This record gives sequence, structure tokens and C-alpha cells, in this order.
Amino acid sequence: MKFELAGNDPGSSARAGVITTDHGRIETPIFMPVGTVASVKGISQKELKEEVNPDIILGNTYHLYLRPQTEILKKAGGLHKFMNWDRNILTDSGGYQVYSLAARRKIKEEGVRFQSHIDGSYHNFTPENVMETQRLIGADIIMAFDECTPYPCDYRYAKNSMHRTHRWLDRCITHLEKTPLEYGYSQSLFPIVQGSTFKDLREESAEYIASAGAEGNAIGGLSVGEPAEEMYAMTELVTNILPKEKPRYLMGVGTPINILENIALGVDMFDCVMPTRNARNGMLFTAHGTINMRNRKWHDDFSPIDDMGITYVDTFYTKAYLKHLFSVNEMLGKQIATMHNLGFYLWLVREARKHILAGDFAAWKMKMVQQMNKRL
Repeated sequence: MKFELAGNDPGSSARAGVITTDHGRIETPIFMPVGTVASVKGISQKELKEEVNPDIILGNTYHLYLRPQTEILKKAGGLHKFMNWDRNILTDSGGYQVYSLAARRKIKEEGVRFQSHIDGSYHNFTPENVMETQRLIGADIIMAFDECTPYPCDYRYAKNSMHRTHRWLDRCITHLEKTPLEYGYSQSLFPIVQGSTFKDLREESAEYIASAGAEGNAIGGLSVGEPAEEMYAMTELVTNILPKEKPRYLMGVGTPINILENIALGVDMFDCVMPTRNARNGMLFTAHGTINMRNRKWHDDFSPIDDMGITYVDTFYTKAYLKHLFSVNEMLGKQIATMHNLGFYLWLVREARKHILAGDFAAWKMKMVQQMNKRL
């Protein structure tokens, strides 16, 4: 993997770059649609490519490990071939999913024992077998196994958890060096900064992660319920420590406003289920604010869904029609909303990149945050 910086915004820490892997270029800043179980919910791969056009999507190790299981993915030739996706894929290590299974898991130094949310069966994740699993899945960028702490979090627990994450990283790196590639193309490991919202822990973790010398780095344990101001403070602290010549990935973030604010702090990569999940509930994101398509006010509004026309659905369908589809619980409504929201998120990061390269990102960001912070 290679990362090249193409430009910096003079009014912030925002930067534009290019990541190159064996599956192609990724222009940053980038938003990665979440394809948890080898599918971005509500949209086909053809529509995803032609209308949203992301350079990279995300899959999840925990879910893929349980279904369809790694043996099937290996037989298929890896996740790219299994889901017929010839662009980049990043896989989360499963650490966040294990965190979310608080009542169904037990964390020890060796790893995590957890119960499947599907059938209650017991499984173990260790740094070693998570590396093996991600080798078999075959993503271009893979994540080190970590523990994601809740918010709020006791300082002592956060400190112990952070040091465990660092020890697990060392084990990931050692085991990955002994685990051969499966499909003939390279994979890049990103370690994850933890430390909850404690300044000294975040600094210590960022320094440890930076010292690992990985090809890219991630920031985890945020967007788990903490106020946005705390997220931004921790992100700024960490990006000031992580090496500037390597991509930075803020995991699980977030709203369009969150994304712009964190781009301004020097983050390059994002993922979140929000655009697809909110779409299925009738919430659309636009440059002018959010729209709840279930509201009665849209029932006779025959204007386009979004006059910006980012994807074909924006001008092909009207607000009244989309409101009707949600009223009758028609699947097509969720699909239209999904395509719009994903298209908007990708448009947003691409516009951010243009303004970074033009040198006026800070002023544009301020205007966009004011516009998007409205309910239409």
C-alpha cells in the first residue's frame, strides 16, 4: 500500500491524499459504505458502482466469520470474488461487535470468548485467529484486534484495556508475519488507538500505535455515546501524534457534520452505518439539512427528492412518491433512500477534497455545517 499527500488546507489540518493498493486508488478523504455481511444493505453492487461509486467499502470480520463462514469465502476465492466486488475492501477486526455483545462475552488476556447473536453458540477470538480469519476474507486493509471501551468508562478499566489492546497488536503483527497471503495480493494492517476520553491515555496509545510502523493507523473507541466535543478533542490530540505521511481512519463516524469536523482535524477515512440505517427509517441527508420522509408535509410535494441530483433517484422520483412508499412500507422506498444517502455522503467527502485542494476548505466547511444542521 502507498499513501501520497496531494494537498493541505491552509485554514485547518485537512488534507487530501491518494491510497493505492492492489485493487486500485482510493482518493481521500473517503467515506466507506458499510457492507457488514458482504452486502451494503439496500443497494446492489451494480448500483453502488454506477451511482455511488466508492473506491472502497467495509466488511465485518465478526459477521463474516459467523455467516457465510470463512471456509465458504476461501472456496469462493475471497470476499472480493464472493460478492463480485473488484475494488478495495477494508475489514473491521470484530472488536467493536464483541464490545456490543457485553452480556454475551468474556474478555481475558488470551482473547475473547463470546456467544453468537445468531444461535448462541460459543466462539473464541484471539489476535492470532482474527489475523487468520482476515487473511481468508481477503480484504485489502485489515484491522488489528482491539478492545473497544464503553462510554462513560472508569479510568483504570480504560488504562488496562488500552494496554491489552497494545499487547494484542504485538501478537497480531507477530502472527501476521507467519501467516501467508491467500489470494496473491497484499494486505495492510492498521492498528487502533484506544484510551476512551482520557487525554493521557489517548496520547500514550497514539504514541504506541505510531511506533508500530504500520502502513496506516486507526482511531477507535469514539462515537460510542460521548459528546461530539469530546470526540473532536480526542481526535485532534491523536492526529497531532500519528504520522502525517500515513492515512488515518476514524472508525464508526458518523453524521455528515461529524465527518467534516474530523476532516478538518486531519482524518482521511470514515465509515458508519448511519446513511443506510437512517435511510431505511426514512431520514435523508442533504446539503440543506435532513428530511424525514415519513412526515405528512411531503405527501403532496412533487418536487425532486433532492435538486442537486447526486444520484439518478434524486431527480427521477418526487418527495410525494417517496413519502407514499414509506407509508405503505414498500421496499423500494428504502432502496431509493439508501442510494440517495450513500450518494450524498460520497459527494460530501469528494467536495471536501476539492475544497482542500483549492485551499478554501475551512470556510466551505463552516457554511456546510450551518446548512446541514437543519431539519427541513
